[in-house]
Amino acid sequence: MTESVDLRGGDWLDDNRRNWDERVPVHLASDFYDQEPLRRGEGVLDPIARAGIERLYPDGLDGVRVLHLQCHFGSDTLSLANRGASVIGLDFSRPAVEEARRMAAELGVADRAGFVEANVYDARHVLPEPGSFDLVFTTWGTIGWLPDVAEWARIVAWYLKPGGRLYFADGHPAAFVFDGDGGPGGLPGFAFPYAEPDAIEFDDPSDYADRDARIEHATTWEWMHPLDEVMGALRDAGLSIDAFTEHYQVPWQIFPVTVPVGQGMFSWPVERWLPLSYELVASTPGV
Repeated sequence: MTESVDLRGGDWLDDNRRNWDERVPVHLASDFYDQEPLRRGEGVLDPIARAGIERLYPDGLDGVRVLHLQCHFGSDTLSLANRGASVIGLDFSRPAVEEARRMAAELGVADRAGFVEANVYDARHVLPEPGSFDLVFTTWGTIGWLPDVAEWARIVAWYLKPGGRLYFADGHPAAFVFDGDGGPGGLPGFAFPYAEPDAIEFDDPSDYADRDARIEHATTWEWMHPLDEVMGALRDAGLSIDAFTEHYQVPWQIFPVTVPVGQGMFSWPVERWLPLSYELVASTPGV
């Protein structure tokens, strides 16, 4: 983490929030975020997260209390609610939270799916008491927007009850060192150091959900978080790493060369060059 970063505010947070505020209507209008399964009482969890949750809760989510950090406009949050969980989703984008609340009301699950507008680092000031949740859930494009993964891990641990678990899935940091199609045979080329400690500032008007969209507030700040940093932060926060799996698929077209392989997932066209994503389960000590 860059020492000068203020976790509670600053240019990084303002720029990222403006960017994500503007993405909300773009995403809602895109095919990428299809809400129809939610309206049918089903869910939109990607195959990796869906299988991960089913392994953790083979008997279903009835009675399970879930905190979903960085929930965007709550599609996955509402998917968990449709499975019977009682869920609180947190996101820093007001338009996203407003849409999440609207959709919860439309689906008739507002009694067990609430949404809070806040920066992750302000979670302790706006959410229930510590030890309130059976599961903290956070997936896909989350900690890369955060400068301090150690504080994130402490917040996760703060909210888990004894024996509670974290389910986490995201793009693999080894894949994030690459970008574009400038490598051999159209593969991505080296672009970023794996262990870069400082923010990487982008000025990119494109959007992963709609390739034709152009975002006016295009400046964003992102951080690389190597695997040892993430897992070390969780251990230092008092959690045990119970499961860790690398995957060669990811639920968006991470590089131009990656190809659709069904259920919204993308992978390498032939050789599995390196993992594109990973998931882990961590837990707090039991009673």
